[in-house]
Amino acid sequence: MPQIDWEEAFEYLPGLVVELKSSPGVFDAIAAYDLTMVPPIWLENDPRPRYPHELQVVSREKVQACEILPQSANSERQECCI
Repeated sequence: MPQIDWEEAFEYLPGLVVELKSSPGVFDAIAAYDLTMVPPIWLENDPRPRYPHELQVVSREKVQACEILPQSANSERQECCI
């Protein structure tokens, strides 16, 4: 079984906006990071999976990194983003 690079997996989270280095000005969002695939990164509007070295991170604004669960059943669900 191949070694899993957890740091890389958490660096390329779904929703992250990236630019293709081979096509400056072409932006897309990461749809998924599949630990079982090589290359592991799937983009929302690209049928071909990508390697991290092919991408330049543009924005991390709306990437959901965790979910905060309510303290009681009556409180609303809250989310945090990095």
